Amino acid sequence: MKNQAKKERFEIVVSGAAEINHCCKGIENLAKEIGREIARQKCNLVTGATTGVPYFAALGCEEGGGFNIGFSPATSEKAHLETYRLPLEPFDVMIYTGADYAGRNVIMTKSADGVIIICGRMGTLHEFATAFEIQKPIGVLEGTGGTADKIREIATGPYRGVKKIIYEKDPKELVRKLIEQIKKEKKSNHVKVGK
Repeated sequence: MKNQAKKERFEIVVSGAAEINHCCKGIENLAKEIGREIARQKCNLVTGATTGVPYFAALGCEEGGGFNIGFSPATSEKAHLETYRLPLEPFDVMIYTGADYAGRNVIMTKSADGVIIICGRMGTLHEFATAFEIQKPIGVLEGTGGTADKIREIATGPYRGVKKIIYEKDPKELVRKLIEQIKKEKKSNHVKVGK
């Protein structure tokens, strides 16, 4: 029974713009609401340990009593603070990838059970493309500007994985639907062959 409870605690990446000037009005509150809902659903929040949308999501997760995992592009705490000028708080665990931004994006995205896209720029597009290519469940918070509002057009067509993208304007509904998709995927991963 203990293992079953552990399996239900999913890791969810929040990917979004580190600079939020082009995002929708109220982006800080929307990102925090996503973070709080991830905590409320007893999942772990994973971000690139950066500023902007991921940072506000991490603050929301912390407010909700959740667990924050940061994937830093840096090789060490010193480089994280001095070279990249990124925050250490409110992370419970920091993983120093030493892979710069592009490598960090891939490592972080592959580590999670699902990905949520909020606003965003090129880094967010890279994380989306990585998640899409490796068939991760993806939630897109539409109406937030930037990359998030372009994904429906980008992903239109006969591409594999299109059905795993959830589009939603309500943060709580997006988290709920993404978790349902993750559970469905996990269940299909464990179907016994021939039974």
